[in-house]
Amino acid sequence: MLVTKEDVINCIQQDEWMMGILKDVQTLNLPDWWICAGFVRSKIWDQLHNYPVRTPLADIDVVYFDPSEVDKQTEKEFEKRLAILSPHLPWSVKNQARMHEVSGMTPYISSVDGIKRFPETVTALGVKLDEKEKVVLTAPWGVRDVLKMEIRPTKYYIKDSGREVIYAQRIASKNWLKTWPLVKIYGVNGKLVGE
Repeated sequence: MLVTKEDVINCIQQDEWMMGILKDVQTLNLPDWWICAGFVRSKIWDQLHNYPVRTPLADIDVVYFDPSEVDKQTEKEFEKRLAILSPHLPWSVKNQARMHEVSGMTPYISSVDGIKRFPETVTALGVKLDEKEKVVLTAPWGVRDVLKMEIRPTKYYIKDSGREVIYAQRIASKNWLKTWPLVKIYGVNGKLVGE
């Protein structure tokens, strides 16, 4: 059962498939790198739903932070390198030093700062390997929501933030309840959707 941050780390550490992906990304030596979002969240929710088979991922989100090189083409080159290592995986690499331009926010100061500004607390998660190949987990909003399977907006997407429509559109497009029916969704007003 997953109850704590340490439980999540151990669960990922014991997953050979996830560890292989983490090792592939580690070979790029990207500055301040993490694999984030659905890579972590889906594993947790699959476990909490007792699914015997992994839910397929739309993409594997790799983030890093390098203000010295913000050309999108550089990200594509990293995706190509990862595709050589694991060609069957849907790689997505993004430099968080430029992503504030996409989100319309103030510049990020690190990858974790970028992860913190994701729309949902349950998506604002990242993992990487330390120098001893142990899993490190970042969860700027904590792990409570993801472990309770409660989708909530981060403070950047709450009511009157100017970005609440983005949160609502993501909730509608992701259709998470179809995949994980035990999940509860909270709106930008903090109320449970459907009540």
